[in-house]
Amino acid sequence: MDMLDKNLLSLAIWIPVVAGIIVLATGGDKRAPLARVLALVGALAGFLVTLPLYTRFDRLNGGMQFQEFYNWVPALNLNYHLGVDGLSVLFVILNSFITLMVILAGWQVIQKRVAQYMAAFLIMSGVINGAFAALDAILFYVFFEAMLIPMYLIIGVWGGPRRVYASIKFFLYTLLGSLLMLVALIYLGQLAGSFEILDMQGIPQIAKEVQILLFIAFFLSFAVKVPMFPVHTWLPDAHVEAPTGGSMVLAAITLKIGAYGFLRFVLPIVPDAAHFFAPMMITLSLIAVVYIGLVALVQADMKKLVAYSSISHMGFVTLGLFLFVETADGYLLNDWALKGAIMQMVSHGFVSAAMFMCIGVMYDRLHSRNIADYGGVANSMPKFAAFMMLFGMANAGLPATSGFIGEFMVIMGAVQVNFWIGLLAGLTLIFGAAYTLWMYKRVIFGDVGNPQVAAMKDINAREFLVLAILAAAVLGMGLYPEGFIQIVHQAANDLRDHVLQSKL
Repeated sequence: MDMLDKNLLSLAIWIPVVAGIIVLATGGDKRAPLARVLALVGALAGFLVTLPLYTRFDRLNGGMQFQEFYNWVPALNLNYHLGVDGLSVLFVILNSFITLMVILAGWQVIQKRVAQYMAAFLIMSGVINGAFAALDAILFYVFFEAMLIPMYLIIGVWGGPRRVYASIKFFLYTLLGSLLMLVALIYLGQLAGSFEILDMQGIPQIAKEVQILLFIAFFLSFAVKVPMFPVHTWLPDAHVEAPTGGSMVLAAITLKIGAYGFLRFVLPIVPDAAHFFAPMMITLSLIAVVYIGLVALVQADMKKLVAYSSISHMGFVTLGLFLFVETADGYLLNDWALKGAIMQMVSHGFVSAAMFMCIGVMYDRLHSRNIADYGGVANSMPKFAAFMMLFGMANAGLPATSGFIGEFMVIMGAVQVNFWIGLLAGLTLIFGAAYTLWMYKRVIFGDVGNPQVAAMKDINAREFLVLAILAAAVLGMGLYPEGFIQIVHQAANDLRDHVLQSKL
């Protein structure tokens, strides 16, 4: 491994953070053009340094790669330890990719406090990469909490009329949930003799009663972040009030941190408790898939509809993570469902960002998110209508789009575990098609009933570029999922074997 490989993760974290600080230093809105250019350069550089993580990744090795290790606080045995495996590397790349899209999406739309807006996204991008790459539990916790601050400001400063309420609700829900996680991490650190996550995963059998308490502590943190039913109520409010870029990052990236927490901490460290609570997790996930899907169907606000759609799709992720197969030796995670859940996380990043971008494009022109205010958009914006059709189909899980891959794999795994679970999970394909295509029909097709819709101009070159790149990602993953599955394959197999070994 050369010097570049040894520092790729630090570059992925600190390039956006430093770029964000430089953008902040440009000052007021008189220098907004300079702030935009610097932000774009910072986001592009942050994305480009993550590409070698994919091209140089050893697909046959399930362990940690691109590791960096420095003593951080020796007196407390805290280390700046970074590394990625197949469970985390795709999310670092996805996060940097979405950040670049967000900077482009907000290029002309944001006219006030431009430097602060761009800087908030750049700093948050670096911090989120830190959470995905951290191999020290306290370092993970620091990054996990730090990402709240930029998003709190993004919603609270650039959001809608009820932005203060939404930002405070978002902050309190996610902060309160994670305080118990800190207690669990400190306890595990004492048990393992270090705060290294890999050492925590190697702790000999923890008593089941203790595992249950640790599971509850982790659950309260990660379930809020996903968010799982019934702690999901902050998400629709946050989405509706957030600016377009905030919604893109919130749906595409920050929700994944919760599911990643289950993958990195819950399943490998407290597998007996995960198995014990699996029926509850499956039930809550199915409620998210079915009930929240029905809630999405009756929404009058497009953003709220896609927000509830996100909760339903993330229910698919948590379902896939907690499908256990009983064997003669014990139990192990279902192979199809586990890998499908990770595929669904990546796909949802592309699709949800694209859906919120589409709603943002229409909002910029009509300043309304109400479905009833539209109709016949295809007559005045044919290029846009074509893009939104593709993303709507991906949201509904159409084959050959990224949305199909993860859902198909999770349903396959669910059927192997229990036919009825698979049947209920499959309903998301029906509900997803119902609420997405019904919204699309009412907004895009039909006669132009509103003269303001007739006056709407089709997408400009910048909007076309963002939507085209997202379309390429959705189709690329849908047509060639192997490029993503190869990355995940070995690490997912190792996690499955680790859970079985822990039981033995």
